[in-house]
Amino acid sequence: MLERLEIETFLTLAEELHFGRTAERLLITTGRVSQVVKTLERRVGGLLFERTSRSVRLTPIGRQLADDLAPLVAGIDAAVRRAADASRGITGELRVAFLGEWTAPALLRAVALFGERHPDCRVDVREVQLSNSRASLVDGSIDVLLASFPFDGMACGPALLREERVLAVAAGHPLAGEERLSLEVLADHPVVQYPAVTSAGFKRDRTPDHTPSGRPVPKGPVGGSFSEMLTLVAMGRGVLPVGEHSRQYYPRPDIAYVPLHDARPIERGLVWRESNTTERLREFVRAASDAAGSSPAAGFSHARAYRSDPPTASPGRLGA
Repeated sequence: MLERLEIETFLTLAEELHFGRTAERLLITTGRVSQVVKTLERRVGGLLFERTSRSVRLTPIGRQLADDLAPLVAGIDAAVRRAADASRGITGELRVAFLGEWTAPALLRAVALFGERHPDCRVDVREVQLSNSRASLVDGSIDVLLASFPFDGMACGPALLREERVLAVAAGHPLAGEERLSLEVLADHPVVQYPAVTSAGFKRDRTPDHTPSGRPVPKGPVGGSFSEMLTLVAMGRGVLPVGEHSRQYYPRPDIAYVPLHDARPIERGLVWRESNTTERLREFVRAASDAAGSSPAAGFSHARAYRSDPPTASPGRLGA
C-alpha cells in the first residue's frame, strides 16, 4: 500500500517535472522529494524518472503509473468532498471566474440564481487573463471558470454561450470590404497566433494549421494578449479568426470584422478540475445551465473533455 505522501510526491513531480517546483507545491524539501521517489522506485523495482542535470522525464513505467494513479486519486478526493458536502449542505465558499469581458453577464446570472438557491454559500467572482487562467484552476485559486471550449484536460459543463466566428483584418486590408468569407482564405494570409501558454487543442480550434480542404495556413506573429493580437492585425501583420462579440467588446477603427460563413460557432461554458468536483460546484453548474436556459439533462460532462495534452503538461499551459 502506497503512502499518501508517496502518491502526492510522485504525481506532482510527474506534472511539474522539476524537483524544486514539486517541493514548493508540497511544502517539503527537494531532498525529501528525491528520497520519496527513490523509495517508491525501490518498491516498484524500476526507474520512474530519467534525471539529468538539465531535465527530468518520466520513464515508460513512470508514465504508466501516473496514468493509473491519477484517476484513482481524483476519485478518492472527489468522494471525500462529496461526503463533506452532503454532511453540511451547500455552504462554504465557491470561487468562480470569467475570461473575456462579454462572458461576465452570463456568469453573474448564474451567481444570482445559485445565490437564491443556496444562500449559505458565498460566491467570490474574479476575472482571469489568458496568462493565468489554467494556472488558477490548477493551483486552486479558483474553483470553476467560464471560458471558451476546448479547454484541454479539464472537466466541462454544457455550452452556455455560442457565437458565430468572424475574421479580424486591418481596416485597409483587401478582405475588409467583403460581405462574408470562407475559412479557405486563411491559407492566403498569415494568421496571428495565440501566446505559448495557450493549449494545443484551443489553438487547433481557433488558429488551425490547415483549412477545411487541407491547404496549409501560414503562421503570423505571436501576441501576448488578445488586445496585442488585435494590434498585430491592425498593423497588417496577419489576420485572426475571433468571435462576433469582438465587434462590441473590441471595437476599433483600424480593424474590420468579416463573417466566416463556413465556420462552426464558438462555444463557451464552465470548466474545472475533475478532482475538484464538489456538490457546491455541481449545483453551480446546474444553476448556470438553468440561468442560460439550457436543459439540465445536458448538464454534466465530467469526462476530461477535449483532452489532448499529455499528463505531464505544465500547469502553465492554457486553453481559454
